[in-house]
Amino acid sequence: MVEWFLYVPQSRQGIDDLVAKARAAESAGFDGVALLDHLETPMAPASPIWEAMTAATWLAAKTERITLGHLVLCDAFRQPAVLAKQAVTLAEASGGRFELGLGSGSMPDELAKFGVSTASPRERVDALGRTLSALKRYWDADDEAAQIPTPSAPIPIVLGGVGPRMLNLVREHADWWNLPATYVDRLAEFIPQIGSAKASVQQMTGFVRRGDDAAATTEKAQRRFGHFGAGLVCGDAHALADHFRGLEAQGAQRFYVWFADFAPVDTIVEFGETVIRV
Repeated sequence: MVEWFLYVPQSRQGIDDLVAKARAAESAGFDGVALLDHLETPMAPASPIWEAMTAATWLAAKTERITLGHLVLCDAFRQPAVLAKQAVTLAEASGGRFELGLGSGSMPDELAKFGVSTASPRERVDALGRTLSALKRYWDADDEAAQIPTPSAPIPIVLGGVGPRMLNLVREHADWWNLPATYVDRLAEFIPQIGSAKASVQQMTGFVRRGDDAAATTEKAQRRFGHFGAGLVCGDAHALADHFRGLEAQGAQRFYVWFADFAPVDTIVEFGETVIRV
């Protein structure tokens, strides 16, 4: 059965708002919640944003069932041995409800601004590969490099991206591969390239709720996120259900739903009632 995650960037909102959205997602039938990982809000650096692992830990403490994760943690932000320890701690504290999403870093200007890294894209992907190999050793009780405690259950690895070198890492290391929203119309092209990893899709959604003016909702979503191209889909519950079924038929096994109205609780609840649970 397909899985549903709420993708909710933890920027421009309070911690209590994040908790309310996570709890609404849990009640509405979502399987998980995913955050992003940046030191400043993309394209809006003056807007506040909360640290990714801390926010996920807090949401895990405030929920009971949903899985917590990220699309995706930036490899360069965390030393691999420290990341391994953080992941095990959160996985154990949440009762196995944490997945480790990792990427090589999508905003090089941000990395340079905060003194994190000036590495090239190729160097960042190479570094991610080294991190993934190190995590396997840190989490393997039979390896001389193992950290104690090792995970009591496997921690799923989520990798995203469509470049050839990233796809090599997906095939070697990933339990889940995520297709970024801007490539949604190319899902069928990439599915054969991900090996045994399960496929997920990030989808920006202009949800026309009951009683909404469809044209106005669509216009606002297009104005905000039309640059996503096929990565933005607009429609009522029936149209969206058809759209997601089409992606599932192409091989998607999980959806990261990203709402163009920034996911107020009422939107989350109605989406659960009319799309997820139908």
